[in-house]
Amino acid sequence: MTLNERIDSFVQLGELFRDFARNKQDPQLVKIREAAKQAQIENPWFVQESISHALRSLSECLTREKLNHWLKPYLRKTGEFDQPSTVAVVMAGNIPLVGFHDFLSVLISGHRLIAKLSSQDAVLLPAIIDFLLANRPEWKECITVTRQPLTYFDAIIATGSNNSARYFEYYFGKYPNIIRKNRNSVAIITGEETNEDLSALSDDMLLYFGMGCRSVSKIYIPAGWDLKQLLPGTGKFEYYRYHNKYMNNYDYYKSIYIINKIPFIDTGDMIMTENNALSSPVAVIFYEQYQDLTLLPDQLDEIDSQLQCIVCHKKMKEHWVLPGTAQHPELWDYADRIDTLNFLLDIGKSG
Repeated sequence: MTLNERIDSFVQLGELFRDFARNKQDPQLVKIREAAKQAQIENPWFVQESISHALRSLSECLTREKLNHWLKPYLRKTGEFDQPSTVAVVMAGNIPLVGFHDFLSVLISGHRLIAKLSSQDAVLLPAIIDFLLANRPEWKECITVTRQPLTYFDAIIATGSNNSARYFEYYFGKYPNIIRKNRNSVAIITGEETNEDLSALSDDMLLYFGMGCRSVSKIYIPAGWDLKQLLPGTGKFEYYRYHNKYMNNYDYYKSIYIINKIPFIDTGDMIMTENNALSSPVAVIFYEQYQDLTLLPDQLDEIDSQLQCIVCHKKMKEHWVLPGTAQHPELWDYADRIDTLNFLLDIGKSG
């Protein structure tokens, strides 16, 4: 397939995702809706609201305009490779379709894909692949899905925990690779936010139950700032109160903090407590007070390798993001700020 044909396929997929988000009645959506229901059965964290949000966010990226904008800087490299490489992708499963960007990047760059799915997210991507194959059968030669040990590949992209990253580095270190570890996201409150900013920040904290690497797990606040100003925006997630797994976490940590006499703010479906750590448990948001806003950028630079997103209404650094956008990455917002497409195109160039 030519690059334009590959782009056409993903533009069609974006249209499918938009129709899903609009609840449009279309025979092509039947398998996607069935997959969404099955995904929730197999993984109760994948509620329909989370799946719909993931597909809606992807639909905003999969337009011809955005795909062309993303690819334009690489066009001198995106020739048709005489010997396309086989790239294995080990996908995470913490939020719905978290591995889609790697899936897209491998295929749009002209390579063959071996996708090793997470057992936590093993339903949605196969349904998407079925749609691609139905509209362009040539994809069959480019896509393999497996749950078996990986063999016969030229390069690998693997995402997992810090523990699994050690495993990946041991077994796959001899191949060209991108290996991603745990990362967390933080937000900075300056005290100048509007109500809209604070409401948008609740999305950054709570979408996908706060389980994504782009989910804000910690907030830096001015000393003495009233955290209760965040509460109105969290109301849109009241339905979490009916999710057993989430509320089990909420009840557990609330009990721990009460027993240990640790002060916290209780919203009824989320706990906020002061803690210097970056990674908070599900249903808990950590906060830390600061005295001087101007010192924070340098402090965060020191732990940059642990951070995925920094959310702030004042973009004091180019890679910081605005409230409400952490869970809406663009195609060029690469995980860990590693240029995946450049990595893949260099493989093809030497393949």
